Amino acid sequence: MTKEHGFGTAEMLLSLLITLGLISAAMSSFTDAVGINEKSDLMADLGQNMRAGINFLVSDLMNAGWEIPIGGIPIPSGAGATAVNRPGPPGTSYTFAGSLTISAINPGAGLGPAGNGRLTDMVNILYADNLLPLNQTPLAAISADGSSITVNAGTPITGVPNAIQSGDLIALSNGLGNTLQCVTSVSTQTVNFGGGDAFNLNQPTVGQGSIQQLKDPGTGTFPPTTATRVWLITYYIDSTSDPTMPRLIRRINNQPGRTVALVIEDLQLTYDLVDGVTNPSQVDAPVAPNSPNQIRRANVYIEGRSSAQASNTKDYLRRTLTTQVSLRSLSFVDRYN
Repeated sequence: MTKEHGFGTAEMLLSLLITLGLISAAMSSFTDAVGINEKSDLMADLGQNMRAGINFLVSDLMNAGWEIPIGGIPIPSGAGATAVNRPGPPGTSYTFAGSLTISAINPGAGLGPAGNGRLTDMVNILYADNLLPLNQTPLAAISADGSSITVNAGTPITGVPNAIQSGDLIALSNGLGNTLQCVTSVSTQTVNFGGGDAFNLNQPTVGQGSIQQLKDPGTGTFPPTTATRVWLITYYIDSTSDPTMPRLIRRINNQPGRTVALVIEDLQLTYDLVDGVTNPSQVDAPVAPNSPNQIRRANVYIEGRSSAQASNTKDYLRRTLTTQVSLRSLSFVDRYN
């Protein structure tokens, strides 16, 4: 009888165990590779999202103060004045109460919602619009009560791509000073500043910061006056619209805010000041005797997280970005003045 050779049961079990071990190791390596690839995609998406948001903020900070009077633009204040509304996150009702002007940079330390265990910041940035040459010629007329202005016919303000519209902010300037008004309606070349505007800026009877302050007290008329459209840009974190996905918001004047970066959990801003004495740096907000008009650099910190959890860890990935922005429009010094 021929003797047959083959694998015994023990040998079969051993080879099976070895094979299973190899397959398990291969699957583990594959899972790790998939996890690393997933995290790389999440981090790349997060980084791109954060850079897009911070680029908007940096651009607006660099424009801060452009064509804005040194010291900011006066707003209604004093006896009988109603506080001017200050744009902010959803559900807030901030004002510029106590301020005589709206500065190029208006800090808002801790005025945003909580993010990662601390209050986030907001900021209001003011600069002139360079797309509509309103200030190239003096205004054709200003109504006696200051409720409307007539723009020179050489500068169309309706039926053009950058037409003036309700809610726009118009800075008026002449040899007697400056003021800020909110557009309530437009008709051909006439811009109206009716009462009850969204900002409470149109208060012609108030003794300080009103349009009447630009009138010559001797003649009772307005001397040659120019108009400039300005933008009040506000940045803040919105964690109300969708608590699961906080976002960085850019808001123009009092219009609805627009998302510039998703899943941003924290925004922190500090400022470097130039006062010619101690030149404070990294301050949340200027403290008297310093003022926002002395801000010359902004230090920005934002923190974001991935839009989804990593499959293997069930955790969100987080990243921070920081930058410093020199406010070029606020750094000019007229040495010959």
